[in-house]
Order: sequence, then structure tokens, then C-alpha cells
Amino acid sequence: MKTTKPPLTIAWFIWGLAALFYMMGFFQRVAPAVMTEELMRDFSIGAAALGNLSAFYFYSYVAMQIPTGILADTWGPRRLLTAGAFVAGAGTLLFAFSQGIAAAAAGRLLIGASVSVAFVCMLKLASNWFPPRMFALVTGAALFSGIIGAVSAGPPLRLLMDLSGWRTIMVAAALFTWLIGLGIYLFVRDWPRQKGYENLIEPDSTSSSISFPTIYANIRQSLQSRNTILLFFIPGGIVGCTLTFSGLWGVPYLSTHQGLTTAEASAATSCLLVAWAIGGPVFGWASDRLGKRKPLYILGCAVCILGWSILFFTSAIGGVLLVIVLMITGFCSGCMVVSFAFAKESVPARLAGTVSGIINMGVMMGPMILQPVVGIVLDALWQEEMINGARIYSQDAYRAGFSLMLAWAALSLVLLLFTRETHCRQTKGEP
Repeated sequence: MKTTKPPLTIAWFIWGLAALFYMMGFFQRVAPAVMTEELMRDFSIGAAALGNLSAFYFYSYVAMQIPTGILADTWGPRRLLTAGAFVAGAGTLLFAFSQGIAAAAAGRLLIGASVSVAFVCMLKLASNWFPPRMFALVTGAALFSGIIGAVSAGPPLRLLMDLSGWRTIMVAAALFTWLIGLGIYLFVRDWPRQKGYENLIEPDSTSSSISFPTIYANIRQSLQSRNTILLFFIPGGIVGCTLTFSGLWGVPYLSTHQGLTTAEASAATSCLLVAWAIGGPVFGWASDRLGKRKPLYILGCAVCILGWSILFFTSAIGGVLLVIVLMITGFCSGCMVVSFAFAKESVPARLAGTVSGIINMGVMMGPMILQPVVGIVLDALWQEEMINGARIYSQDAYRAGFSLMLAWAALSLVLLLFTRETHCRQTKGEP
């Protein structure tokens, strides 16, 4: 066995295969945004039903987060990622061939449950393969990789849909996801020692088996930290705004009320996502350099609230200014990645997977709740306008729905004020 620490090139390669799977999961998360007209027409549904169909991904994703965190601490990332990739491919095929809303929802449910393992496993691999000082940076890079998948579900997906249709594209996505799963099985290892290098941290001797008392104890100990409870709710407001807008309702809103074509609206929301991808690593790196988690998180959240308020309640915005506001808002939304380092430092290191699962569950509750709820508001205020078989909603209807997003973001800012600063230092004992 080599007595040297693993080279960063090896660490990035191992982690990068998991990031590739996460990228595909993000693609699936955002893809309905440019399929709204096709899905509403093919399945004869309105905004509430479409929001619910999109949210089926989040229902199972959220439900799997704590189990995934526990399994990452016990079974290890490699097995979880491999199984997740193959199940995700099967769910994508089911969605692609569905002829009714029930089968489509089942496919989305299966996709969400299977790709839910990706992010927590990436964090676990980051803990095992990278020096602790790089954890927040790698977390930001994780978000960046996901946003690449989200951007590919923007203008590129719209272009491909015009050429071959959404069902054919989903079949291709399923095959690519299976290829990723094979790569993970062949090359990913949970610990550097399994590749012949020195472990950066030692595995916890109690984490090789699962028992209900252990699971309960890990969750209970993680929740004893005030930060864990607060950080469960905080990022949901930020991510809920970002993914509810870019992942479902932004394209129809911008094309209906900001004078953009569907392709231009898709490109505009992709700008938001690209800025989010850049903001994540920047906020992670900056908080590491500053030696504090709280100040930058508060600043980013406050700017997000201002940006969304301008986008939703200023009628005259358009063109270059619209894109600038979207990009600033997206960039500052990257502050949410601080949640994971913040929470990990608030509990003992052996609970890294469990607490990451708890926090990521809170993250995904934002879009899970807001996507269908905004759709319900839109349908309630619908004035029976339709174009090409799809419903058209008024600006007042959108503002009413989007106000719910802003309310959660405002709550996130308030809750941040009550978190306890960790100064980027790991808790050694009891939280």
C-alpha cells in the first residue's frame, strides 16, 4: 500500500463520476420547464396537475434523503451510486414511454428516488478523498456540475425537442445514465485505501452495519444541534425560488409577460442557472477564506430576495436588464451551498452523511412544495385563456403564486440570524 495521500487528480476523477450522475439528476429535475406545453397537451392537464407531475420527482427525492445519508455512512457511496444510476435509467424509460399521467408520475417518482443518492454520496466522497479545508469548495463544485445538467435542459433540450420530440430524448437520457452507472461501478471507491493510498480520515468502526437503534441515534444526535434544525428550513427558501422559477414556471412567465420567445425565455433561465453554478463555488471558497459561514450566507440571501422582488413586481424590466437581474439573483442563490459545510461542522464528523441527508431533504422541500402550490394558485386565478391547447395565466396570477416563493425566502433570512457560527471548525464531540 502506498503511504502517500491520494493525488487531487485521482480524487477529482473519483468524485467526478459521481458528479456526472448528479448532473443527469439535475437535468431530469429541470427538464419539465421547457416541456410545459408538450406535457400539458400530451396528458391534457392544467398548471396544478403539471406542477404535481414535476413535483413527483421531489416527493421521492425528499423522502430518500435521510435514508440516503445513513446508507452513505454505512454501505458507502459506490454501491448507492451504482444502484441509483441503473434505477434512474429505468425510471426515465418509464417516463418516456408513458401514455397516461399515472405512468408519467410513476416514472418521475422513480427518477427522484434514485438520483437522490447522488448529492449526499458526493459529499461523502468529498469528506473521504479531499482535505477538510476543501470541503466547502468541493460542495460548490458539486452544485456547478448539477447546473451543467440544468443548463443542458434549457436551450439545448429545446432545440433537440424541435428535432426529435421529448420521448426520444428521454430514451437517450436513460441509456446515458446506465453508462454512468457502469463507470461508477468500475472506477469509484469509497476510501483512498481501496485504491492503495493513505486514508485522509479513518472510517468509523461502528458504521459497517445498519440497525434501527443506530439510525435513530444518529438522527437524534444530528438534530441536537440547533444549526441542523435551522439549516433544514433555510436553503429550501433559496432553492425553492430558483428551481420553481427555472425548473417549471419561469419559461411560460417570461414568454407570456416579458415578450420573450420560448427559446429566449429558456436561454434567460439558463443564465440564472449558470450564475447559480458559478456562485456556489465562489460562496464556498469565500466562506472558507473568511473563516466564517454566517455573514456571506446572510448577504447572499438578502440579495436574492431583492432580485426576485424586482423580477416579479417590476413591469418595465426587460432585455439586458432582465438578464442582469436574473444572473445576480442566480449568483447569490449559490450561497445555499454554505449550508452543507455549516451543518457538517455543527455535528461530529462521523455523522457527515446523516446530517448531509437531513439538510438536502430540507433543500429539496422548497421546490417540492412550491412547484405544485404555485400551480394551484395559477389555476385558481386562471381566466380561461388558452393557446395551442395550453393554458395562459395573467401576470397577477403569477405574482400571487410567486409571492409564496418570496415569503419562504424571507423566512430563510430571518432564521439565518439565529444560527450559531462555526468559524469553519469541526465539532469534535457532542453537538
